[in-house]
Amino acid sequence: MRSGLVLMAMTALIGGLATVIVPQDRDGDKGGRRRGGGTEKASAPVAAAAVPAVSVVTADSGAVAPAFACRTDASGVALPATVHESSGLALGAGGDALWTHNDSGDPVLHLVGTDGTPRGRVRIAGATVTDWEDVAAGPCPGGGRCLYVADIGDNQAARPGIVIYRVPEPAAGDAQSRPAEALAAEYPDGAHDAEAMFVLPDGGVHVVTKGETGHVAIYRLPRTARPGTPATLEQVAELRPGQVPRRERITGAAASPDGRWIVLRTLDALAFYRAGDLAAGRLGQPLTHDLKPLNEKQGEAVEFGGDGILYLSSEGGKKEDPATLSRLTCMMPG
Repeated sequence: MRSGLVLMAMTALIGGLATVIVPQDRDGDKGGRRRGGGTEKASAPVAAAAVPAVSVVTADSGAVAPAFACRTDASGVALPATVHESSGLALGAGGDALWTHNDSGDPVLHLVGTDGTPRGRVRIAGATVTDWEDVAAGPCPGGGRCLYVADIGDNQAARPGIVIYRVPEPAAGDAQSRPAEALAAEYPDGAHDAEAMFVLPDGGVHVVTKGETGHVAIYRLPRTARPGTPATLEQVAELRPGQVPRRERITGAAASPDGRWIVLRTLDALAFYRAGDLAAGRLGQPLTHDLKPLNEKQGEAVEFGGDGILYLSSEGGKKEDPATLSRLTCMMPG
């Protein structure tokens, strides 16, 4: 074993309501992401909780390094009344707004400020809705910036395939997008229910199955995928075999802007993985953060902002009340 092995630690942060897990030492990196309208008044943000300083000491040098911790900056901020589920989140190009959507109804993306206020709504030309479950921003194949909309929900594991729509990110004030490309795909091992997708900075598109109708696994869309020809997804890693308990099922995912961290969310927790490890099939021990103190009705989505910020959204309740938005700041290990 390396002499620079970081001491293992698990610390409950009562002030910040976080759980800290420090894994074995590997080359580190930091998270963060750059991405770029009913008029409901946003509820007052919850004051940020103080997060005690937590550090670990390397075994060989005695040097002190910062450990992982998250704090809640705001929670329960109401989104516009037209957004009752907020199944997915993607940071807009300007970094001050988020794209979100419902899982049913019209093929529409809603743009809201990071404070929850409405900015607009855009119909996605050429798209239909079976069960939209996530949205992410990433590069377009020919350059520029695209939004990827994941029509991947399948509660009964009965769909013959899934569709991911790729469309250039609309400009502020657009009422309709440019025509979307429909990337159809099939799982190599039969149908799965999924609610989570992430797109890496290099354009790699990944779907994470939920764990309700089968295992929790990460599948990659082949780079050869083209509109008009169904592609076969490639399994990258299996996180958990078999079906998992309801509150441990994956409901959202996101990649950090530098592509080094992947975050998965459930109803109760966040789990951060190093992207390089997942790509190589090495799962390791994720860094985790408890979301139960947010009291979300039904946690649905997660997205990275800049400077360690994460945004989370939740269904409002019975698809009648507005969805809600929360904001965390997480200090990632170096």
